[in-house]
Amino acid sequence: MSDSTAGRAAPLTQARRIVVKVGSALLVDGDSGRLNRTWLETLVADLLQLRQRGQQVLLVSSGAIALGRRRLGLKAGALRLEDSQAAAAVGQIRLAHAYKELLESHDVTVAQVLLTLEDSERRRRYLNARATLESLLALGALPVINENDTVATAEIRYGDNDRLAARVAQMCSADCLVLLSDVEGLFSADPHQQPAARFIAQVRQITPDIEAMAGRALSGLGSGGMRAKIAAARIATAAGCHMCIAAGAAPHPLRRLLEGARCTWFLPSGSPAAARKQWIAGALRPAGALLIDAGALRALLEGRSLLPAGVTGARGRFERGDTVSVCSTDGVEVARGIVAYSDADAARIMGRRSAEIADILGFRGRDEMIHRDDLVLLNAEPAACAG
Repeated sequence: MSDSTAGRAAPLTQARRIVVKVGSALLVDGDSGRLNRTWLETLVADLLQLRQRGQQVLLVSSGAIALGRRRLGLKAGALRLEDSQAAAAVGQIRLAHAYKELLESHDVTVAQVLLTLEDSERRRRYLNARATLESLLALGALPVINENDTVATAEIRYGDNDRLAARVAQMCSADCLVLLSDVEGLFSADPHQQPAARFIAQVRQITPDIEAMAGRALSGLGSGGMRAKIAAARIATAAGCHMCIAAGAAPHPLRRLLEGARCTWFLPSGSPAAARKQWIAGALRPAGALLIDAGALRALLEGRSLLPAGVTGARGRFERGDTVSVCSTDGVEVARGIVAYSDADAARIMGRRSAEIADILGFRGRDEMIHRDDLVLLNAEPAACAG
């Protein structure tokens, strides 16, 4: 691999956690409406190669509606909402079966996760989805994610999976998002209409000029188009995630990227962890506060989590998933974090060992009051504790 090729592939080769999104036009043959199984086998081989390199992989897959409409005999063209939902219900089980068969033949456990955009934008549901994905990855499974089209209440658009993929990347703090599509990247204009259009290999900032380059969808199966991909890039890069738009129609699309195939990379300004910490620290109004003892403060300064045993008091009203202040014994805010328990539950378990939580609350929650990944120390001038 040449230096230039290695440079083009660097965000993918160096990523710890990768989200890959596959569009309907790649998975489903436009003429027959059948699953493009031969191509899918090469994609699965690529995903397995990434896992063998020690990288964690999540797959966001379109295609359920496109598969289901053929089975139900629905004609080409726009579908009514209820017909889209019916097609999704039929197609999703066929799609999930294909992934299960292909991946489990290589002794890889596959998990189906159906999400809506609401799941990624409402805090409680976001936390539940994030925890599920983290557990699946920790247990070695490969999550296959799709939009839960069968219960959608708004008009279903295939292109929503571009944005859903970006939300998944944000949710699980992925380092790299790859959107496999029927286009190889971003051009200065529609290359079908303007053959002299300039290819954009790298985008460091999404400006109005970049947004103006986005055209309409070129595929008859998907309707996301470049506008949806630019919107996805905004979400992903803000979360510290590199994002790539690449052509996926050829066999082994991810291997081709690793070998230096042309694509467009959108670059973040920082890492996923830094972006998340910045968001936590930037909370304007923490919902409440936890008071901690000197031992807990030392643990936080050493990079450890906040355990219930080190908490001496709780102020204000907060729920699981809210941002709270963490304050020393003299009332100075030393950190902020996303709390794993409500104020009522925190009051019951503070000062107690993590092993006692299940007996006290009647359910097994997290061992930490605030996990170190959800906590940021404040380096600014000391402030009075909220609450």
